[in-house]
Amino acid sequence: MYQYYKGLIIREGADGLKGDTIKKMYNEVGWVSVSQPSWQDEKYEICFKNSSWVFTVWDKEDMIAMVRVVSDRIMTATIQDLAVKEEYRGKGIGKKLVDLCLEKLPHGNWWAHTTPENYDFYKKCRFEMPQISDSSTMTYMGYTKARLEGHR
Repeated sequence: MYQYYKGLIIREGADGLKGDTIKKMYNEVGWVSVSQPSWQDEKYEICFKNSSWVFTVWDKEDMIAMVRVVSDRIMTATIQDLAVKEEYRGKGIGKKLVDLCLEKLPHGNWWAHTTPENYDFYKKCRFEMPQISDSSTMTYMGYTKARLEGHR
């Protein structure tokens, strides 16, 4: 499925999405290094393929934004990654991607894996930040260990 949005194309799904394309996007938003070994490109394809929902935004042949969600598809969902290239930010693309995700599970509980500088963005998308004392969510960030061991 695809749709047009402000002259851009939004595609649903990960079919045909190559690891090097995803890695390039991650690099352009500062999430990975270009020096990361190419043998790791496959992991990007796999994580997108195994995601519950994926939306990518294209300006001609250039992927300029993306979101991927992991969900049980009935009760809960987590936005794992949401990225918009710097020059396309502030144009409603990120919010559009979040809206498309929320449409997939409108009555479910949603979480966003994010950083403090993005809290205001998610609040605009109807997410709430619970007080730490009110939240029972705990995390283990395995990527920290992976980075120390040279895998990320």
